[in-house]
Amino acid sequence: MTPVNHTDLHEFVLLGLTTRPDLLVPLFLAFLAMYLVTLLGNFGIIILIRTDLHLHTPMYYFLGHLAFVDVCYSSIILPKMLVQVLTEEKTISFSGCAAQLCCFVVFGVTECLLLAVMAYDRYVAICKPLLYPAIMSGWTCRWLVAGSYAISILHAVTHTTFIFTFSFCRSNVINHYFCDIAPLLALSCSDTHTYEVVVLALVSINCLSTMTIIFVSYTYILPTVLRIRSPEGRRKAFSTCASHLTVVTMFYGAILFMYLRPSSTYALDENKTATLFYTIMTPTLNPLVYSLRNSEVKAALRRAVGRRQ
Repeated sequence: MTPVNHTDLHEFVLLGLTTRPDLLVPLFLAFLAMYLVTLLGNFGIIILIRTDLHLHTPMYYFLGHLAFVDVCYSSIILPKMLVQVLTEEKTISFSGCAAQLCCFVVFGVTECLLLAVMAYDRYVAICKPLLYPAIMSGWTCRWLVAGSYAISILHAVTHTTFIFTFSFCRSNVINHYFCDIAPLLALSCSDTHTYEVVVLALVSINCLSTMTIIFVSYTYILPTVLRIRSPEGRRKAFSTCASHLTVVTMFYGAILFMYLRPSSTYALDENKTATLFYTIMTPTLNPLVYSLRNSEVKAALRRAVGRRQ
């Protein structure tokens, strides 16, 4: 591949998941199905929360935003990926790549923060039920969501500004199916050591702080739930917590594997498989987890179906 100077670079080439022709159609059908499930499931959650008065609570206000983030998260990657799988159009413009990376970071960081906010919401609801309406007021909920988006935008601007001021003189071929941080750094001939330290610091602060909030919240929640005398109350509390913990485990597991490692251990082909989990699988599975493991959502679904009959 001919070296590419940063000043002459107008587009990148995305290699995608595989170059094997026999896998292209099965991959297209699989990812198309997952994208449709993601859209139907998450928009279904949003509509259900908007239309069912029983779900007009802070927990489901946050869940509605989580579903919105999942839709956006998938939509900045999957449509372009589906086009690449079936056509020879593998290119993405320089500005398009920057925009994709920026949006990817915005919605990824927002998801981390919303999961922490939801854990705190469960802590207040279960451990301080009498103070819950005062602590988790509408004003507080809106500020928590707005703060999550604001912090994520700050992260995105930092990453995008750093990466797209580097010189890309090795190649313009990205060994990935979207513009992610690691494969872009692999193309740069600039000194990226400072930025790699910044990435490690930002990811560590974001992930460890939100995970600490989640961990501390559940160290208070679990003993309180076990002390609930009513079997129905205990089951309801466990159902909401179990669905949240399942989503947290899926999302954070892949994030920590991807970014809390030194660059010397990166294997881009392995990373492509790992990123599939939190960019495509998690947004697809989230609405299924919340609908199948959450008794209140299942009850709302039954009421919605009953109204249609």
